[in-house]
Amino acid sequence: MCFEMICIVDYHLGNFKSVLKAFEKLNQEVIISSKKEDIKNASKLVLPGVGSFKQGMENLKKLALDELLKECVLKDKKPILGICLGMQLFASKGYEGGECEGLDFIKARVLKFDLSKEKLLHSGWDDLQFSDKKSKLFDGILEKSDFYFVHSYYVECLERVDTSFCEYEKPFCASFEKDNIFAVQFHPEKSQNVGLKLLENFANLKA
Repeated sequence: MCFEMICIVDYHLGNFKSVLKAFEKLNQEVIISSKKEDIKNASKLVLPGVGSFKQGMENLKKLALDELLKECVLKDKKPILGICLGMQLFASKGYEGGECEGLDFIKARVLKFDLSKEKLLHSGWDDLQFSDKKSKLFDGILEKSDFYFVHSYYVECLERVDTSFCEYEKPFCASFEKDNIFAVQFHPEKSQNVGLKLLENFANLKA
């Protein structure tokens, strides 16, 4: 049985409460949980997170959530939104914390910026350039809108699924969509009204 409810998947890596509060502002039914029944019964899933790729995958495996997510997303086609580290974990492989296999929802790898600037990471407000004008997440959102980023690794897509780019020393993928799989490198829950609009678009997707 599937309820009209969004489940924020809790894998003990990051503060998910800001994502919860953002969806609550949109009057959405939402919970934070790592319970199998909650994840399977939800109509949509959100995988946020901050930290290293390797630690993220280790936490998912310890909680037996990696295979469950694959079942829900790849087999049952449940819509899922990855945010920041969550987006990166959708890739095939990452290198933060050591080389590690990801969920492999898309063919991609997660690489570190070759930083020559004084900054150690891409942090703060930055604007987007759309690569797919028909993106469901960006419906009603203008190109060059500003979103809030905090990261030092980025996703390099090895298949054509990207929907927007941002630039930090070079252009990098800021979001991608593939069937029921959606992901953003930035933090929509910290991106004020434009971020809320994006979360609303995800919440309103037909599951």
